[in-house]
Amino acid sequence: MKLEEHIQYWLDSADHDWDTAASLFSTGRYDWCLFIGHLVLEKILKAHFVKDNNNQLPPRTHNLIKLAEHTKINLTEEQKILLDEINDFNLEVRYPQFKNEFYKKCTKDFSEYYFKQIEGMATWLKSRITLLP
Repeated sequence: MKLEEHIQYWLDSADHDWDTAASLFSTGRYDWCLFIGHLVLEKILKAHFVKDNNNQLPPRTHNLIKLAEHTKINLTEEQKILLDEINDFNLEVRYPQFKNEFYKKCTKDFSEYYFKQIEGMATWLKSRITLLP
């Protein structure tokens, strides 16, 4: 795949997942909404990785911080903290020992807060992809 196609692949996949996350939020499936929200950010960061690493395949990791560290994105401390918090959504839905606890934590208010944070971060990251050399 050409560089532009590879980047677009990840961005299109993130957009598709965003629609899924929004649908899950609207039906009250908050735990899965946040899990998919994590995937949205992961895929946008993988688009950045591809751009910043000469079209290499992104690493097989779900860790948002590690992905960001392999890009040219300059994150603030607040953004790093947010990504670290969102990393937990990936683990807490996947593994049974965390699943019930996470489900209980995902009230409408909790989920709405993070859903909006994910949306803001996704928008910001997508806007940066055209600004990077």
